[in-house]
Amino acid sequence: MRAVVVKEPGGPEALDVVDLPDPVAGDGEVVIDVVAAGVNRADVLQRQGHYSPPPGASDVLGLECSGVIASVGPGVTAWKVGDPVVGLLAGGGYAEKVAVPQEQVAPLPEGMDPVTAGGLMEVAATVWANVFMAADLQPGERLLVHGGGSGIGTMAIQMAKAFGAWVAVTAGSEAKLEACRELGADVAMNYREIDFVEGLRAATEGRGADVILDNMGAAYLQRNVAALAHDGRLVVIGLQGGVKAELNLGALLAKRGSVAAFGLRGRPRAQKGEIVSDLVSSTWPLFADQTLNPVIHATFPLEDVREAHRVLDESSNIGKVVLTL
Repeated sequence: MRAVVVKEPGGPEALDVVDLPDPVAGDGEVVIDVVAAGVNRADVLQRQGHYSPPPGASDVLGLECSGVIASVGPGVTAWKVGDPVVGLLAGGGYAEKVAVPQEQVAPLPEGMDPVTAGGLMEVAATVWANVFMAADLQPGERLLVHGGGSGIGTMAIQMAKAFGAWVAVTAGSEAKLEACRELGADVAMNYREIDFVEGLRAATEGRGADVILDNMGAAYLQRNVAALAHDGRLVVIGLQGGVKAELNLGALLAKRGSVAAFGLRGRPRAQKGEIVSDLVSSTWPLFADQTLNPVIHATFPLEDVREAHRVLDESSNIGKVVLTL
């Protein structure tokens, strides 16, 4: 099969399309014939040598895909050959075939085309696991999303609005801010021009955000705590702004706030299965009626994977970049 590997850490030129043996479904696994695979920031970090796959995971890049079940392993009861599906992966998506635990597979949402669905699972599962399962965002609460124009940001806006929350975002260009507004964001702030803490306070009459979804880490930690409402929850899912920062526990205590950091890729299989199951039961009807839609910035054939990565390197995308096979 054709697959993308990193010959040595570096820029997009480090990516090569090579021939590898087809995967074989193990116990409780299925093999998917891949139609499309999403390109994520984690893939860029892996290409650069900063994010190794979990033990036992494929070295091939790619954390999500859409496709059709090609074979099933022993003990598989949920799927049969020919089923159209999407998969949440620990690796292996940039390939013609990928083996996936059956718990991490979901049916293709009704009415969604497979190419669009290639950019669905990583962002949808990340938002659901962090904003709703971990931070327990409630109707009427206020959510602040950093990187509102990203794949995760565009999905977080839609999900939060669908479940009755108020949403503010930060982004770095007017095009991204306008896209966020069109998706339903109540407040969109250019982080190059506005102090988001002051902007959020002004927009919420000083109350702040009940939940913050943060992709920056250290660079935003103190300001995120300042932006929290009382009983607010800060969830860190990315470290684009560094890994170490000083935390004022007094400020956090005064707000009865909490700070948590969660990854998705390295979670145990059972946890991923719970996330996928909860995600499907809670949101698949909303994808079917198009209340929710993955935002696709561009698609590239697998052979143009270097160009796909350059788009993410430039941070010029609004929503997802998807590879097609």
